[in-house]
Amino acid sequence: MKLKIKRGKRFEVVLANVIRALLILSMVMSFATKNYLNFFTAILTLWLTFLPFIIAEKNRVKLPPSFQIVILLFIFAAQYLGEMKEYYIKFWWWDLMLHTFSGIILGFTGFLLIYTLNKDENVQVYLSPFFIGLFAFTFALSVGALWEIFEFSMDNIFGLNMQKSGLVDTMWDLIVDGIGGLIAAFSGYLYAKRNEDGTFKKLLKSFIGMNEDIFINEEEKKE
Repeated sequence: MKLKIKRGKRFEVVLANVIRALLILSMVMSFATKNYLNFFTAILTLWLTFLPFIIAEKNRVKLPPSFQIVILLFIFAAQYLGEMKEYYIKFWWWDLMLHTFSGIILGFTGFLLIYTLNKDENVQVYLSPFFIGLFAFTFALSVGALWEIFEFSMDNIFGLNMQKSGLVDTMWDLIVDGIGGLIAAFSGYLYAKRNEDGTFKKLLKSFIGMNEDIFINEEEKKE
C-alpha cells in the first residue's frame, strides 16, 4: 500500500510540473501575442495547480495521490484545454463532461466532510447513511450553483462569455452537476449503509489510511 502511494506521489509531482511548464509557456506566448485574457487565465490556472497542496497542508489533511491527480487533470482540462485552447467551443460536450466530473468530485468531497464529522466523538450529531448521501448531493449542487453565479457575475461585470448560451448553458451545467453529485452520493450511501466494495471504498480507505489521526480515536490508537 505504501509503495503504491509513493509511486502515485511521484507521478502526481511529475504531472503537476508538466502542467505548470505548459502553463508558463502559454503565459509567455500569450503575453508576446498580447492575448491578455489567456495570459491572466494561465496565471489563475497556475495558481490553481498549487491549491490542493495548499489546502491539504494548511488543514493538515493528506489527500491520496489519485485524488490529487484527478483534481490536477480536471483543472488542466477546464482551464488550459477548455478556456485557452477553446475546447468549450470546439467540442459541445466538453463543458457537460467537466461539470459531470466536477459533480462527482464535489459529491465525494461533501461525503468526506460529513463522514469525518460523523466519526468525531465531540460532535453530538449522528447522521444516517441516507442523510450522509443527501448532504453529499446537496453540497455538490450548491457549489455548482455558486459557480454559475460566479460565471454570471464575470460575464456582466467584465463582459466575458463564460456562460456561452446563457440560461440553457446554466441549466444544463446544473443538471449534470446534479447527476455527478448523485453518483457520488449514491456510492457514499452504499458504502455507509453496506460497506460495499468498489472504487469509492478504495478511495475512502486510502484517504482514511493517510489521515488516521482524524478517524481513529485515542483508545483505538492504544490498542
